Amino acid sequence: MHSTHPSVAIIGGGLSGLAAALLLERQGLHDVVLFEARDSLGGRIASMDADGALVDCGTPGLDRFDLGPSWFWPDYQTQLDHLVQDLGLRSFEQFGQGDMLVEHTPGQAALRRPAFASAPASMRLAGGTGSLIAALYGRLDARRVLLGHTVRRLRHAHTHVELDVRQASGQTASWRATQVLLALPPRLAASHLTFEPALPSELSRGWRATPTWMAPHAKYLAIYDTPFWRDQGLSGDAQSAQGPMVEIHDVSMPGGHAALFGFVGVPARVRQGVPQQVLMAHCRAQLGRLFGQEAAHPRAERLKDWAADPLTATEEDQAAAGQHAEAPPSRPASGPWSDCLMGIGSEWSQAFPGYLAGALDAATRGVLSILAPTA
Repeated sequence: MHSTHPSVAIIGGGLSGLAAALLLERQGLHDVVLFEARDSLGGRIASMDADGALVDCGTPGLDRFDLGPSWFWPDYQTQLDHLVQDLGLRSFEQFGQGDMLVEHTPGQAALRRPAFASAPASMRLAGGTGSLIAALYGRLDARRVLLGHTVRRLRHAHTHVELDVRQASGQTASWRATQVLLALPPRLAASHLTFEPALPSELSRGWRATPTWMAPHAKYLAIYDTPFWRDQGLSGDAQSAQGPMVEIHDVSMPGGHAALFGFVGVPARVRQGVPQQVLMAHCRAQLGRLFGQEAAHPRAERLKDWAADPLTATEEDQAAAGQHAEAPPSRPASGPWSDCLMGIGSEWSQAFPGYLAGALDAATRGVLSILAPTA
């Protein structure tokens, strides 16, 4: 059984939280508990199977497709690449052979253009990005990873931090920890958590002002038996000024099913007034317009609107542009919280804010702050 007085409490079960837990475990610090508000792991990493059903990213599987982040770049995100190799995961290059399609004026056929060559190469993971989550979770003590546990309040109590945690049953339990790592976006930390005493006002404002990567976005994903567009000499890439999707890519899984996905260009606030089935029908129609009628009839489909996910987006995110923001300070410079609290979500990474690599970078820095607090 786990202790209610762990040395480290991690808030958030996405990539940064799980990576931090494993790094601490490997350094011999076993008294760690991770709290995840959702009933599944992954955070902004989410997957569906070939039948369109959401899957548990904590469980490994191969024929899966990303509803969240999809790519990484080993040539300059070396730390993440080393983790992928260390976990025994297989990566492959994003398909980009053939022409791309470009839609300009409504009513006119899309133009064919040579596809853009990605340099450095964009890589994906067999089984989707969720394979990272499954591999990390598989190396942890599952008893220390608590799903359906929502941290509401943190109180600084001199020698420790008291956490009020709402459990899936609806009951609230009290925990104590020496250190707390915030493995969630800065904006969510500032808006969803109550700190006693309050964080420095300038720091709190900075966290609230930091956009959460992907929070205003929506992704449409369509699954097929085969990547038939490749027979037409098409890469699956498309750009459109007509929409509703503004950017489309081939995300077929080698050895599995074929797939196309697109970023929906309809702003988050506008999407609130459009039934999801209506928006999906427009996405299907666009794929048919671009790739032929076979594309308008996927075997499965799903729309993931991250702006409608309260554990990802806040009210401020509804009007955000969705850019990668500059990282804010990850901890107070002074005061009671300065030596026991640190943000490790991806947006706190100075090197890769908002990216998968940023989650690992920020998690590593958080772990180092615990192991060598004077460094």
